[in-house]
Amino acid sequence: MKEPGPATAEPRGDTPSDQRISTAGDPSPGRRTGLFVTLALGGLTAMAPLSMDMYLPALPEVTKSLGSPAATVQLTLTACLMGMALGQLVVGPMSDKWGRRRPLLAGMVIYVLATVLCAVAPDAGLLIAFRLAQGLAGAAGIVIARAVVRDLYDGVAMARFFSTLMLISGVAPVVAPLVGGQLLRATDWRGVFVVLAVIGAVLTLLVHRFLDETLPPARRQSGGLGGTMRAMRGLLADRAFTGYMLSGGFAFAALFSYISASPFVVQDIYGASPQTFSLLFGLNSVGLVLVGQINGKLLIGRVSLDKALGWGLAVITLAAAALLLMTSGVLGEVGLAPVAAGLFVLMAAMGLATPNTNAQALMRSRDAAGSASALLGTSTYLLGAVASPLVGIAGEHTAVPMATVQLCCALAAVLCFLALCRPGRRADGTAEESADGAAGERAEGADGTAGERAGGTAGEAAPAA
Repeated sequence: MKEPGPATAEPRGDTPSDQRISTAGDPSPGRRTGLFVTLALGGLTAMAPLSMDMYLPALPEVTKSLGSPAATVQLTLTACLMGMALGQLVVGPMSDKWGRRRPLLAGMVIYVLATVLCAVAPDAGLLIAFRLAQGLAGAAGIVIARAVVRDLYDGVAMARFFSTLMLISGVAPVVAPLVGGQLLRATDWRGVFVVLAVIGAVLTLLVHRFLDETLPPARRQSGGLGGTMRAMRGLLADRAFTGYMLSGGFAFAALFSYISASPFVVQDIYGASPQTFSLLFGLNSVGLVLVGQINGKLLIGRVSLDKALGWGLAVITLAAAALLLMTSGVLGEVGLAPVAAGLFVLMAAMGLATPNTNAQALMRSRDAAGSASALLGTSTYLLGAVASPLVGIAGEHTAVPMATVQLCCALAAVLCFLALCRPGRRADGTAEESADGAAGERAEGADGTAGERAGGTAGEAAPAA
């Protein structure tokens, strides 16, 4: 059975003249999309690292300024992360019912207001509350950006575009703490939130000006909370969707364990300077972006999405196993260079895992992309949050827990992929996507290129193979 083809908009005659139509399947030479849509969607997917990492260098100053213990101030990070995880479960289904633009714009406006309130918070308690609101609102950008990509693209074009977005979202975790550190030279921690509010305002304007509605009324969900629960229950009952969701979530948990433990591993255990750690972290992020582009520009369309995903999970597993052998002393005393190389390979391989799990999962949810995006995002955050504290279970003087958690998460991702996704033999009769390249490209040729469906976006940022 073929995967559903590209989404198509309703005929213009059936839609009020003042309503923006889905750009999917409705190309228009004058449509104001293209590069700015790509930048807006990339910025929205980068909301989490921007909101979290730009603020990290200011934590010690916040502790002194508000006169609160470090443990209390660290709750501002936890509150924001929880908000982003839970907010996706709320906003995603809302976008299936009311369309993408209204919930997205409302969320972005609230994000800007909550960020401004963070900048003027008089005490740690209110700062924690405002950070929770910031995370809940910022979740709108993260979850709806994925749903918009699903509305605009199908098959290999969707995987390519997710790889393109990694040019922005993959760089954000590197740039954000550097920008935050430089801002603290000119202002205090409150100024960091002012800059975040300005970034949020710019993204809101980009969305309002350039992003048309991508979910036509005929495809919107109804039924309130009951309908939302039925849609999510149906998605979770789909074995392949659940397999891709868990595979991507466990792979991200392996990455998140690296992010949580790497400052202690690189600096405290192997004696590297903060500058060396920043350089290695930056190189790893560059590797992630480069492999993501190799995935989008070279692999997709030539090999199936399942095959590319399988390669990514295999490399992550091998890198985690090598790290465990090195850190446990099985290979004798090893220095920083081999460990850094293993971490580089593990993080770079995420460039194969992330875009392909997102694309494969969302291709199974054409009529409930918001709910599917919510489940993908929330599961990823929750699995990452569970893995993060486990890396320090044996203290700060051994890297074995980090490598162990990474290997367990990688093996769990592979198991979910093989047992639930069943690459090559779908339970519902769908063939493995060797059709991703051939059938996906034929669908694009018949219905207009992916770039046309996005109003020129893919023509500028993710050309068809």
